[in-house]
Amino acid sequence: MVPFGGWEMPLEYTGTLDEHMACRNSGVVFDVSHLGTVRVTGDDALDRLQAAFTNDLGKISPGRAQYTHLLDDADASVLDDIIVWWHPGEPTVFDVMPNASNTDRVIAAIGGDDITATRAVIAVQGPTAAASAAAVYPVLGEVGRFRVAPVDLDGVACVVAGTGYTGEPGLEIAVPAADAEGVWQALVAGGLQPAGLGARDTLRLEAGLPLHGHELGPGITPLQAGLGWVVAWSKPDFLGRTALDAERQAGPTRRLQGIVTEGRRPPREGCDVLRNGEVVGTVTSGNYSPVLGQGVALAFLPPDAEPGDEVAVDVRGTQLPGVVTKPPFV
Repeated sequence: MVPFGGWEMPLEYTGTLDEHMACRNSGVVFDVSHLGTVRVTGDDALDRLQAAFTNDLGKISPGRAQYTHLLDDADASVLDDIIVWWHPGEPTVFDVMPNASNTDRVIAAIGGDDITATRAVIAVQGPTAAASAAAVYPVLGEVGRFRVAPVDLDGVACVVAGTGYTGEPGLEIAVPAADAEGVWQALVAGGLQPAGLGARDTLRLEAGLPLHGHELGPGITPLQAGLGWVVAWSKPDFLGRTALDAERQAGPTRRLQGIVTEGRRPPREGCDVLRNGEVVGTVTSGNYSPVLGQGVALAFLPPDAEPGDEVAVDVRGTQLPGVVTKPPFV
């Protein structure tokens, strides 16, 4: 168990490597209760979210989920990246899911009620995870990718979304806190292997998914992070739009890229990236890829860096040869 965003969370059960490969090959279950939940309701709920977030909820409808960003209005840096669950049959009810420590700043932007303490969130992830979960609770087999549904799990009223953070298919289940242990134990008994935050991080890195505080955060905009698709320029306004539009016109001065390094030694956060002997960037996340059997990293590099470029990552004085690669790695 380790402290994480004000919570005490499981780092590993049987070991990060074992849990990582179980998610890639079969199915695992994560406790991700450290994610926040802000419930936003009322006739003006949709307008409030539209005015704050970069993406356009008009692209979806009740019963679906959407990935989006909350930007600093002054410089368009990403205050948080968020999943919005739009309740089916409830056009004025949204569950906004911020990162662990960012709930207060999200509430400051959109209002709503912090219901984080009332529920746990259990994520089942992996190529066979949904089938294993559906063998325990058949209703879970009916929830598709980025769909949201209220479900009854043997008398426990939950909300489920076809979302996740591993690059594998799966579900995230919001369970009343008092019932979370029973649902967890039932899923484990049904064949899903418990996995901790260590595997969650290596899985998301292989999938090239950003982590707030690393690839997103102060001074980092969606355009620098390669997430321009999260920005709905067709909307009349959102927080940070003016600053972000200025960057779009000028062009970002750096871009997030992937790097695959030679050998098993992993690059690490904060390591310099060199091209032709010159420092051109910094690793934001790096680790050993269990699937590839070599090091992988995400790093901000000059805008002219392209996949296939040869670089080196300086790890404590040792330069690891690497190649710029477009994520995902796996």
